[in-house]
Amino acid sequence: MTAYKHKKQLGQHFLHDPSYLGRIVAAIRPEPDDLMVEIGPGQGALTRPLLERLKHLHVVEIDRDLIAWLGQAFPAERLTVHAADALKFDFASLGTSLRVVGNLPYNISSPLLFHLAEYAQGVVDMHFMLQKEVVDRMAAAPDTPDYGRLSVMLQARFRVMKLFNVPPGAFNPPPKVDSAVVRLVPKPAEAIPYRDARRFGEIVARAFGQRRKTLRNTLKGLVEPDVFESLGIDPQRRGETLSVEEFSRLANHPA
Repeated sequence: MTAYKHKKQLGQHFLHDPSYLGRIVAAIRPEPDDLMVEIGPGQGALTRPLLERLKHLHVVEIDRDLIAWLGQAFPAERLTVHAADALKFDFASLGTSLRVVGNLPYNISSPLLFHLAEYAQGVVDMHFMLQKEVVDRMAAAPDTPDYGRLSVMLQARFRVMKLFNVPPGAFNPPPKVDSAVVRLVPKPAEAIPYRDARRFGEIVARAFGQRRKTLRNTLKGLVEPDVFESLGIDPQRRGETLSVEEFSRLANHPA
């Protein structure tokens, strides 16, 4: 089989350390009949141990060379390769009760997470390896340096759990940053704190668009001044100090 050379422009860093691969698979806990999709399988480092536990696995890969390589490395009856950009892929087409895993490319991690959040209703859980800085932002608490739009948008929709860090030496080639593994479990519909996803997203985006400005300024024209008082939220606060619940109360108040 032809050797594969990684492509920097695709943000490819392939995990090869067996101890960390084992920890990831143990965290995922695959069951034989699980409907699972792996994003960016690379050279199959995680694909192989997953297929030791699964009857079948779907993978989404954009690199044509890797698509051909995967087709040779794994039997089609065990592995379905979807030649697609994960940012545009319709994950609902695979079915419901979907489990999603992957070592996500660092250069598209945030937009990909927002894309995947659109399919949360049909997902059981997600396990990803990402840049540690991104995972820290995903799991951050209010009024901390890492807390921002990504934190609020994901925590409103998922239970976010950082599992463990992965050092650069576990990859080939080694990235210049540390990585981390995170678990996301979708909240049931009745536990989602906002009623209008579009309005919630707009308020959160505006609140963090100019972090140093107060809510009175960033949400001007979107939230009336008297609404802050009625909800007991000081308009002189900045967005980074608000909890997910407080953002939801702002979004749920009649515009």
